[in-house]
This record gives sequence, C-alpha cells and structure tokens, in this order.
Amino acid sequence: MKKEFWVDLRDYDKDAATTAIESGADAIITDDGEKIRKLGRIKTIGKNGDLIIGKDVFEIEIKDKKSEDSAVSLSKKGYVIVTTTDWTVIPLENLVAQSDRIIAGVENEKEAAMALGVLEKGVFGIVLKSKDPKEIKAVSKLVKETSGEMELSVFTIKSVSPAGMGDRVCVDTCSLMHDGEGMVIGNTSSSFLLVHAETLENPYVAPRPFRVNAGAVHAYAMMADRKTSYLSEIKSGDRVLIADADGKTTEATVGRVKIERRPLLLIEAESNGNTLSLVLQNAETIRLVKEDKKAVSVVDLKPGDKVLGRIESGGRHFGHAIKETILEK
Repeated sequence: MKKEFWVDLRDYDKDAATTAIESGADAIITDDGEKIRKLGRIKTIGKNGDLIIGKDVFEIEIKDKKSEDSAVSLSKKGYVIVTTTDWTVIPLENLVAQSDRIIAGVENEKEAAMALGVLEKGVFGIVLKSKDPKEIKAVSKLVKETSGEMELSVFTIKSVSPAGMGDRVCVDTCSLMHDGEGMVIGNTSSSFLLVHAETLENPYVAPRPFRVNAGAVHAYAMMADRKTSYLSEIKSGDRVLIADADGKTTEATVGRVKIERRPLLLIEAESNGNTLSLVLQNAETIRLVKEDKKAVSVVDLKPGDKVLGRIESGGRHFGHAIKETILEK
C-alpha cells in the first residue's frame, strides 16, 4: 500500500519546501499556501489548505490511554497526526490496529522507519518535522521503498488460443520500468497475472520500458491503492501498481493510455484450484513472467508453463474489495 509523505513547514523555509516538492512529497503543512504554490504544484495542509487542520486533519500528542482513544475517535473524521516525546513508549501498534488513517509525526529517518514497520503494514503515512534537505530526501526515499509487497502465486498454463479481434489497452507510465516488472492484470477480480513491461529487446520494435501492453479493455488492473480499475477507465494522472517478480511493489503515474483494435489471445491457467483467464494481444512483444522470474512472450507460451500471478479473495464493488458471494468466469 502506498504510504503518504508530508513535510511540516509551518516555519517556512524555501529550500526545504523546494526539496520536498522535488523529492516527491505528497503534501506540505504550511501557514502560507501561496508561498508553497509559487514553488510548484503540491497539496497543502493548513487553515486554508487543500486539507483543513481541524476538519480534515487532526493533531494529537499521545501521552496516555485517553489520548490514544481520542486519536482513534478522531480518525473516524479524518487523518490523525500523532506525535509523542518518547517513540519507545507510544502504543502505535494499538493505533495502527484500529485505524488506517494514522500518520506519524517524526523528526528523522530512524523514527520514520520504525513507524513504517509497525504491525508489518505500518502507519498510513509520515509527517516529517524537519527542514533539513538531507533528512527530507532520506525520508522520502524510505517512504517510497516501503510502499509494500505483494504475495505472488505460481499459475500453470492450461491453454493458449486465438480470441479474435478486440480492443486492447497500452498503459504508458511516467516511469521507466525494469526487467521483471509489470502490472497486475486480471480477467476477474479474484485472479491476476503479472504482465511484463516492454523493457526487452526484440527484432520488431525498440524497447518501451515505460509501457505495459496490459490486455483487453474489460480487464481489471490493480491500482496503487490496491483497488481495481477497468483498463478502459484508466486515464492520465491515475496511479497504477507496479510489481516485480519478487512481489515488491511501487507505483507509477499514468501519462497516456492507448486503446487500439488488435488480434487477441485467451490465456487460461490454474493455481491450487483457482482458475484464471486473461485476454492479451497476440504479439511477440507481450510477455508474462515465468516462475524463474524471466519474461516469456505470449506467442511462446505452452501448456505446462508456470507463470506468476496474484490470487485475491472476495469480489469488487466499484474497485473496492468486498465480502460477498460472487462468481466470475
């Protein structure tokens, strides 16, 4: 799950604000949004910000059980920034267990690392209370690297067959992906395959490491927030989940989407009783990821090949995971 990174600059510092924006901070807490906006586009938090302190964002110092209960209660209204004078004492585990809106106010990278690792899933985000550009860069890097992991399963290919003509979607991101990375795409909301980015050389076209030729328009894509979106609905500015063969995940911003009519293949696979199908373009440049973490073209796939994917439980309602009886096939 993507973690939020905010920087508290109520004591305005131009160098710190510039560093925060250039380091990819999600928001700046400020008493002067105009000064921040002159430096670049970024979400502001304050009395007159995009998020309002006291309405959308609350602050509380954890001193005892009473203040802990207050933090949980406030998290039902908005995000809660929690601070403490002693990070070895704060019952952060209790807060994280009870709410997904807890943001830890920290002074340095060491405190941020501790908060991000609480109960494995960590806090929702980090607020860095430092104007040191080196600290801002270090914590930003840490937050990005702690965006999460995804458990992958091995699927056995059962069949690969022509599926006629149809509309397929290329997702062009604002990031350069590496070998082994791609998007998590599914014909249903319960089973997905890791579709490899176009990072590899081939005789027909130059590599396009920013692109995933993700599949037919109806398929689900896993987004950065772990919700799903139909490929046909993804647009510029959306954030998609990028996973590698080890299950490590990051996010990428979508720069462009291309929908074009192309010949298609139906791929059917199975993993421990879970069946899966996925419709992809019939072309050498479209690849999945094998069990040995190497890419394999869909035109070379054959029954018995083992590829990586993801099994999810339950159904989806407007992209959200829900617990209900649902059959997709």
